[in-house]
Amino acid sequence: MSIKGRAHKYGDHVDTDVIIPARYLNTSDPDQLAAHCMEDLDADFVSRVRQGDVIVAGRNFGCGSSREHAPIAIKAAGIACVIAESFARIFYRNALNIGLPIVESVEAARGIADGDEVEVDIDEGVVRNLTSGAQYKFPPLTGRARELITAGGLKVLVRQKLASGK
Repeated sequence: MSIKGRAHKYGDHVDTDVIIPARYLNTSDPDQLAAHCMEDLDADFVSRVRQGDVIVAGRNFGCGSSREHAPIAIKAAGIACVIAESFARIFYRNALNIGLPIVESVEAARGIADGDEVEVDIDEGVVRNLTSGAQYKFPPLTGRARELITAGGLKVLVRQKLASGK
C-alpha cells in the first residue's frame, strides 16, 4: 500500500480535543466530524486538506480521550496516513480499528516540513520526502495491525471473516 500526499505538520501533544472539539461530539457521522477536524488548532485545515494528504506530528499524537471520533474525523477529512514521533496508545488502537494507517518515525516526523510532498510505503516501511529527497525507514505493520489496515478497519475485517465463514 502506497500513500502519496502533502504534509500538514503539527507539534507535540496534539490531543483529541483539538483534533475534533468536544462541542461536535454529539454526532458520529464521519462527514460532520470531518467538517470540524482540527479547527481549534488550524482553522484552515479543512479547506486546505486534499484526499490522500498526510498529517505529520511530534510526540504523543492523539492524547486525551478514548473516543474514536478523532481518527474518524481525520480519515473522513481525507487524511490517508498519520506520521508521528509517537502516538497515545488509545489513539493508535482506534486508528487501526478504523483502518487509518499510522507510522511511528522520529526521523520522518522531524525531517518533513509543512507542505512537503511525501510518499509512504506501508508495505516496505519507507517514508519518502519527495520535496527534499530524504528517505526514512520505519518498522512495517505486521500481524493483526496490518490485517486491519489492509481490510480498511475492524468492522470491514469482521464482515469479511463472517462472510467467508472463517
